[in-house]
Order: sequence, then structure tokens, then C-alpha cells
Amino acid sequence: MEIGLVHYLTVAAVLFGLGLLTVMTRKNSVGILLGVELILNAAALNFVAFEHFVSGGVSGQVFTVFIIVLAASEAAIALAIVLTVYRNYRSIMTDRLSNLKN
Repeated sequence: MEIGLVHYLTVAAVLFGLGLLTVMTRKNSVGILLGVELILNAAALNFVAFEHFVSGGVSGQVFTVFIIVLAASEAAIALAIVLTVYRNYRSIMTDRLSNLKN
């Protein structure tokens, strides 16, 4: 059995679905960040799969490196925000953060 484009797209769709489910159901800020990372990894997998199986397209690996850099910077900034929120509110649960002005 040869692994084709459909297999990669199926795995990417499962990753995207799990990431979306995680973002929608988690109340913990770190859990939401993990869901966003799953969504970005699904997009990166799609880019690499299309670059490998479709000829004449723009290099998917360039976009994937951009996504990895974007995910790393997103994780660093988001974790800094989570640490600041925890320092001020002593909780990282998103349902308890109702007043962010102070």
C-alpha cells in the first residue's frame, strides 16, 4: 500500500479537528494554546504534502518553516501573557478572567 496525498490530508484533517475541539472545549489557557498549535501543525502538514505530491507549485517547505517560526513566536508571546495573567489573578482559567482592564 502506497501512502498518498489523501492519507496526509486525512491526518491533517484529524489534527485540525482535534485542535479545534481543544480550543472550543478547554477552559485552561495552556490547553487552548495547545489546540492552536495542533491547528498550525495541521496547516504545515498540508503544505508539505501538497509540495510533495503536486508539481509546479510554490515550495510548501518555505511556508512550513514560516508556520514553525510563527508557532514558536506565538507560543512565547502567549506563555508570557499567561504568566502575567497568573501573576495578577492567580488563575489561568479563562472563565474566571472577566475583568482585564486593571
